[in-house]
Order: sequence, then structure tokens, then C-alpha cells
Amino acid sequence: MTIAIIGAGLGGLALARVLHMNGIGAVVYEREPSRGARGQGGMLDLDSGTGQRALREAGLLDRFHAIARREGQDLRLLEPDGTLLLQEDTPDDAPLERPEVDRADLRNLLLDSLPEDAVHWGRAFEYADHGLLHFTDGSSATYDLLVGADGAGSRVRALLTDARPAHTGQNVVELGIPDIDHTHPGLARMVGRGNYWVLGNGQSLSAQRNGDGRVRIYLSFYTAEDWFATSGIPFDDPAAARVRLIDLFTGWDARFTALIAACDDTIRPWSITTLPVGLTWPSTPGVTLLGDAAHLMPPVGQGANMALLDGALLGLALAAHPADFPAAVKDYEREMFARTSAAGRQSAHIQEILTSPDAGRKMLAFFQPG
Repeated sequence: MTIAIIGAGLGGLALARVLHMNGIGAVVYEREPSRGARGQGGMLDLDSGTGQRALREAGLLDRFHAIARREGQDLRLLEPDGTLLLQEDTPDDAPLERPEVDRADLRNLLLDSLPEDAVHWGRAFEYADHGLLHFTDGSSATYDLLVGADGAGSRVRALLTDARPAHTGQNVVELGIPDIDHTHPGLARMVGRGNYWVLGNGQSLSAQRNGDGRVRIYLSFYTAEDWFATSGIPFDDPAAARVRLIDLFTGWDARFTALIAACDDTIRPWSITTLPVGLTWPSTPGVTLLGDAAHLMPPVGQGANMALLDGALLGLALAAHPADFPAAVKDYEREMFARTSAAGRQSAHIQEILTSPDAGRKMLAFFQPG
């Protein structure tokens, strides 16, 4: 029985790892030409009950602890005028409840846990029919079970549902400050060791310290889907774009706009899309989905955790029913639909808080209920 996994992201690799541990072969097909072909994004916080549970099932929890950043759990929450609402500093002996980890380091951990030939690089999935995968390079491969772990723009999804990601009304511009401790030590002390959030009326600024010393800056605007095209901001001219972006934060404390001014020329406009909360489909023999392909959520801390747990639990279900893949998929999808629907509702609630006029105070109440 051949299991084909489309996509070498965290969820697909977690599935391949759990299958490998249980003596079940699988092939991962990835469109990127190599593991280092592109950057993998910033930091992730892995929850003890979801992402870390998945790594425990994959036999990788100790190795994860070796690369996790306990101090990444630190949090500072502020209002645009500079008012500090919340500061949480993590003791050195604190439990690893939601430690930060560099996404690339976590992906490498999963890749290194697999046989060298488990991932077939440079194989971009095009379509599937009658047990045959077709790739854009003209090659093909057989499969008995096809798992779409191919992210927000999943091509596998169309085999199960007509649902497509829709714009949430949020547009993000990602920037960054390299080696901040040496290039801007004052800003480094301000941001701290973990996450730094400034929430305002209709926009926000967050800063996230990465393990390599870079601080990633995310500017969020709650605007129309075509805002990047209509804003007049010259994103192809990073220096000019930074000036225009600073102008959008008029009235904010000068320390926050100083973060934008200190960024290098890396700039990424990014529209936020999601799938409908509670999306399901009739269980179909031979194909299923995991991660963003199945339940794309706003980027508020749930996506990677859910994807990892999807992969681990699907692997365990297949190991429990090695001769009955349809039964395994039904068991997996039943649990996944319920779990990720709840996570999707919570993510949507956080997204609603972030768009509110008093987002900072509402987020404070979320962190400190009662």
C-alpha cells in the first residue's frame, strides 16, 4: 500500500515520521528543489497539548527541547501611545508550555528524522486520477492513499471540496532588523527576548525575536483585499516603502516607528486568507487533507500546532488500521474536524479582538480573564 504525501511542510513531515516509526512506508513529494531553497518564516510557539504532543508521538520531543527557546515565551503588550499593558518574563526554570522555535530548525529536525530518500524534491503535484499522481514535469507515480499537506493553495483539496481560501480583511507587511543586539541594542532591549505587540485601532505592530538574532516586524492593516495595489506604497523600493509605512503610524509612540525605520530592505506584503471555520467533506477512500490544506486559519498561533497534530494522529490511525486505510481516514477526519473547528473558532475570536477599536485592552482581558 503506497502512501503519497504532497508537501514537505511540518504536518506532512510529522505524518511521514510517525509512519516511519511504525514501519509504514510513505513518499513525500515537495515542489521546492531542496530543503534550503527558500526561507521558512519566523518563530512558532508549540503548545504542550498539540504541537508538542505531536512531537512526543513522533519520538522527537527531547530533540525539540534541545532547540526550543524557553525565553521566547516572554511577552510585552502595549498600546500605540506607549502604555505598557502586560509584561511576562519567563524564568529560566519555567516549564516549556509554549516555547518558541525557529520554523526552519523544526522542519530540519523532522527532515533529519526520516530516511534520506523519503522526500522527493522538485516534484510539483498537478493532479491525480485513478490511483496515479501527475507532476508538472510530466512524471507520474502510483498511490493508494493521497494526503494533501500542500498548504493554503492546496491542489489536492479540490478532490474533496469546492471550498477556497477567502480574504479576511487583514493585510500584513513583514520587515526585519538583522542582528538587533549589535545593530540597535536600545531597540533590542525594548523588544525583549520574545514577542512584542502593539495593538491599535485598525492596525497593529508586532515584533518577534528569532533565534538567529533577527527581529521580524509585522505591520497589520485591516483594509480591502486590493489594498497593496491601491495604497500607493512602492513595495519594490524598500526604503521609500518604509517611509510611507511610518506615515501610516502617525500618533504612535516614536519608539514604535523607530522599529520600522531600523529595518533592512527585506519586505514582504502578505494578504491573510482563511478557509471557512468548521469545513468538512464526505470521507472519500484514497484521499484526505491535513494542516492548512484542510483548515487554514488566521496566523494567531494555532496553524502549525494543528498541522503537526494532524500529521501525528493520521499516522497513528493508519498504524492502527494498516490493512484498512478508509477506516483509518474516517477515524482521523472525525477527530480532526471536531478539534480544528474549535481551534478555528478561537482563532476567529482572537482575530475579532485584533480588529476592535480597543484591541490592546481586549487582548489583555483575553490573557488575564476575570
